[in-house]
Amino acid sequence: MEPGSVENLCVVYRSRDFLVVNKHWDVRIDSKSWWETLTLQKQLRHRFPELADPDTCYGFRFCHQLDFSTSGALCVALNKAAAGSAYRCFKDRRVTKAYLALVRGHVQESRMTISYAIGKNSTEGRTHTMCIEGTQGCENPKPSLTELVVLEHGLYAGDPVSKVLLQPLTGRTHQLRVHCSALGHPIVGDQTYGQASNQEDQPFRMMLHAFYLRIPTCTECVEACTPDPFVPTLDACWSPHTLVQPLDELVQVLRAAPDPDPTEWGPRPCSPSTPLPGPGRPPPPPAKLPETEAQRASCLKWLSEWTLEPDN
Repeated sequence: MEPGSVENLCVVYRSRDFLVVNKHWDVRIDSKSWWETLTLQKQLRHRFPELADPDTCYGFRFCHQLDFSTSGALCVALNKAAAGSAYRCFKDRRVTKAYLALVRGHVQESRMTISYAIGKNSTEGRTHTMCIEGTQGCENPKPSLTELVVLEHGLYAGDPVSKVLLQPLTGRTHQLRVHCSALGHPIVGDQTYGQASNQEDQPFRMMLHAFYLRIPTCTECVEACTPDPFVPTLDACWSPHTLVQPLDELVQVLRAAPDPDPTEWGPRPCSPSTPLPGPGRPPPPPAKLPETEAQRASCLKWLSEWTLEPDN
């Protein structure tokens, strides 16, 4: 696989107001640390120096986050008005997101809704991680929902693995990684929430990819579907043998699905999505989660950070 570099930025959507890039794995979005030689912000400055906004801290307004280890679709607003319109979509839960992952073991149910509440882990040595409610040291667990659809069963480096499509219906920190681990099917290559093993046995990356993104702003619908990185032609260690659900069919469903109606669900926290139809029973409607003052403050802080002045 091609390593990340400042030159190999992949753009999958571009308009006057937005970019959507296909972020490389093991690349930070931004950083003020001198030792971070490669960030998405530096890739953007290299490719689009004319689009960098000197009135922002990093030159670009990132509409949402992806973990360092996660690859895939990430939206960049090119002006303050566009950032505000994207923010409102996230706040009102009108954004649709879907991820691809390889998880350990063969998931038996073809479709499921994962509903473990997630909180911060206060255990010494694990304070940078999250955990599910009932775990020792779990603080302030919040309702969390993830839709999972199995795509394929196969082997990765000889070990049983499932390829799945994941759709977060809430937006907790590390939600997909925590939920998969709680099921007993951690994401392949996840060294934080996965099963402990020898470093030599670890794959070259964490197998989690932001596959599909739709942000229906008031002026345009930002929609992007990135290439599937988990195919044998790109990674010879992955050998699928049983097709459970064709990915192409799910993409058609995602594209055809109406945008979520925030008046139906009520006010929600910052990271939204709409349930993905799939095989089996339809998912239960999301529970109404009133927006707390803390969540509102977090959203407002998020928006304000898009227009921070650079440090003196």
